[in-house]
Amino acid sequence: MYPGQLLDIRGLDNIPWWPLATGWWILGGLIILAVLGLVLVTRYLILYPPGSWRWEARRALVRLKRQQSQLTPKEQAARLSELLRRISIAQFGRPRIASLTGDEWLQCLQRLDTSGFSWPEHGKILLTLPYAPDSGKGDEDAIDDLIQAALLMIRHTGSGLLRRWRREDNRGV
Repeated sequence: MYPGQLLDIRGLDNIPWWPLATGWWILGGLIILAVLGLVLVTRYLILYPPGSWRWEARRALVRLKRQQSQLTPKEQAARLSELLRRISIAQFGRPRIASLTGDEWLQCLQRLDTSGFSWPEHGKILLTLPYAPDSGKGDEDAIDDLIQAALLMIRHTGSGLLRRWRREDNRGV
């Protein structure tokens, strides 16, 4: 190198795209959370449209579940039985549901429930406990299981069940 000789200008190094800065990671995470939240809210609104019988039934069952500690098992069973009857009547009509009692009622719940819960086996408490003397004792766990099953029932019951019932009625089943 000679004195007074200028050196060539070196350009800047290229700015790397990876790894991304922390702000981009946070923005990406927020976008993913927003999309996930939107999917969950949309799914909930599809399953339980506001003002529909499913929405009202779910609200009533959740309210009953929250009030479990304040109610006696006898009151819980009576309210659950009434709610199940109202849900069934709202979906399938009074003529088909209102006259059912006892084991026929439990068999009807079994037909309505596509989630696989055994209503004739576990639902006997709905037939006996509301009319039993006030003993202060009762199977609160069984009632809790029935409330959970009712919540699943309204979630899984759809118009396909009504079409199946109509086909069975037409065949004489």
